Amino acid sequence: MTVRYTALLLTFAAAEFAQDPARLDQPARLDQIVQTYVASDHYMGTVLVAKGDQVLFSKGYGSANLEWNIPNAPSTKFRLGSITKQFTAASILLLEERGKLSVGDPVKKYYPDAPAAWDKITVYNLLTHSSGIPHLTSFPDYLTTEALPSPAEKTLLRFRDKPLDFEPGSKFSYSNSGYVLLGYLVEKLSGQSYEKFLQENIFTPLKMKDSGYDSNSEVIARRASGYSPGGRGGALVNAGFVHMSIPGGAGGLYSTTEDLRWERGLFGGKLLSAASLAKMTTPYKDDYAFGVIAQTQQGRKRIWHNGGIQGFNTSMAWYPESKVVVIVLANVNGGAPDAMLPKLAAVAHGEKVELSTEHKEITVSGDVLARYVGVYATPSGGPIIVISRQGDQLSEKLGNHQGVPDFSGVRNDVFSESGGCAD
Repeated sequence: MTVRYTALLLTFAAAEFAQDPARLDQPARLDQIVQTYVASDHYMGTVLVAKGDQVLFSKGYGSANLEWNIPNAPSTKFRLGSITKQFTAASILLLEERGKLSVGDPVKKYYPDAPAAWDKITVYNLLTHSSGIPHLTSFPDYLTTEALPSPAEKTLLRFRDKPLDFEPGSKFSYSNSGYVLLGYLVEKLSGQSYEKFLQENIFTPLKMKDSGYDSNSEVIARRASGYSPGGRGGALVNAGFVHMSIPGGAGGLYSTTEDLRWERGLFGGKLLSAASLAKMTTPYKDDYAFGVIAQTQQGRKRIWHNGGIQGFNTSMAWYPESKVVVIVLANVNGGAPDAMLPKLAAVAHGEKVELSTEHKEITVSGDVLARYVGVYATPSGGPIIVISRQGDQLSEKLGNHQGVPDFSGVRNDVFSESGGCAD
């Protein structure tokens, strides 16, 4: 047997075994994609796909509240997790346009109590996750304190005096701490609460009537309850509690799929100047710009971010060249929003998408099967994969293990665990 690369196996197998996906009209195909995740109990929430001013698809799935069997709808409000960060970044740029700060300023100019280790940290470093300030929600004691109220000035004390992870500006490392600090700066420099500043300067001007800062005590109409897997037999359970004073500018907002079409105003020049918008969408390191990831995906430029917080996972992408927006909000923790978003985007751009449920069983000759028998090495030098034939079937084994390990339980970041931005 010869050693070959896994990529070759995947290329040949795709050519031999793949089947054409079903051809449906665009809305039906978008719905079919989402339904595959709903059917596997991995998704509840709302989805919106639009191109320019035209809504191509907008629909709710599952329950906003399982105990009362209240269905999700396009007007249902979801916690956004780290999608909040783009609103914080826009707020900082608005303050810069008004002469309140410069993103190149040192943080100590506005937070003089900062330690000497922060002397080189700029507002720009906070926006691009290049400050070196350690990641608040990865602290060992975070889970024991997440239920306690903690306004921004108190939360800052939890990481202010910790050693930096690296020299400011030298690398990218995702940090909720930096965006909590940015939320604090919005309050200090505007003289308003973070919530009030966003309401008056972003939500109201852009007519985002169903968006705001979430609260544990206020009654908020049409707000979804959040769930997590983990009950008996994989049943959903009520998500854990986080006091919403903690996430602040890093993850404290709620909104709807309908309101999150805010890119029409943002990229339409209704909020920021062209210069500020260019700053916001120009990446520094690892494709991260100001509160968004600016990258090329599926051959297209996209402005993207996801989010995770107890009971909710979210994913949203804007494609500036085609003016397509895809928004997936979920009130159950898991990776479904990130997994379905590129498929929905592909269909919105007129491309074909093949779903795993559409694979058809076929009979393959022994000669064809024999071509794939062998030992395969991964390009990274990882464990080998052994493909063997047993009758009219192929089987695989990773290294010395019996079969390939199952990673289906891995999910994207949740605010309480690692921070809301996965990739």
